[in-house]
Amino acid sequence: MTDIRMEAEIIFEPHVPRALRRALDYAGEDGFVASLPELLHARTHASYDNIIWNTWFTSYTEESVVTTRQGNRVVVVVHGGGIFASPERFERVYRAPVSRDGEEGFTGQYAGKITQREAGDILNGVRPDRTEFPVYPFEEFKRGITDLPLRYGVILDFEMARKSLRGYEDFEVLKDEPNLIARAGGVEPNAAYLDKFRDRHNTKLMGNWHPYNRIDPDQPQTRIVFLAGNRGGIFSQGDDPEEWGYDEEYGIGGDACIHNMARYIAVAPRDVSTSLRNLEFEPSR
Repeated sequence: MTDIRMEAEIIFEPHVPRALRRALDYAGEDGFVASLPELLHARTHASYDNIIWNTWFTSYTEESVVTTRQGNRVVVVVHGGGIFASPERFERVYRAPVSRDGEEGFTGQYAGKITQREAGDILNGVRPDRTEFPVYPFEEFKRGITDLPLRYGVILDFEMARKSLRGYEDFEVLKDEPNLIARAGGVEPNAAYLDKFRDRHNTKLMGNWHPYNRIDPDQPQTRIVFLAGNRGGIFSQGDDPEEWGYDEEYGIGGDACIHNMARYIAVAPRDVSTSLRNLEFEPSR
């Protein structure tokens, strides 16, 4: 008999677009690549010795800095794939000329440049492939949205996002932090994850990082968000004597260079009756 279940697979590559292509291929039409709210939800409901807690991951969440037609600077957080939803669009960032005056490519801080049209479209919930998704003002989103889809956006005022905490902070403060609420998928999911993170080692602080006080907000640009982690969750509150690296537990980062390695999680329905994963291979003795 067939036994269809949703199974997750880690997709690691030294090149982000290639990793995303493999993750999307695994997910297929009936699955998905995990955004940051989905990664945090999985951690919240997993044991601390699960691999989800013991290494870092790339989320299918992006943050774009754009300017509205009225001249207001905002941050658009998109979960489930936005401007860089496709490997092909991501690849264009890597392959663009290195001129600082170019419309595409990397910014000086290694975010991905986006066009004015893409900036306007993402504000209205339109991806480059012309598919649409709902977009919520932060104030409405903070009050709570029922039945959120896999793909949606949240719009924050740029100055509010810029003044938000950057660094290691107390958990009770982080529970009301705008950037983190938008990243986590709402007030309640954010609080649940923070409680779980705190209780692992009775940690006092967690890292939450953004680039908004060191970039040119007039340059439309997009970054992806990374979820840090290391084996055992050591040095979770920033007391690591070594410099940061991929194996450091620095919290949630939205200011990292996107010219990097990637570790996505893709989820798709699989017939577990045909899989080797859960078979018993050790013979009776």
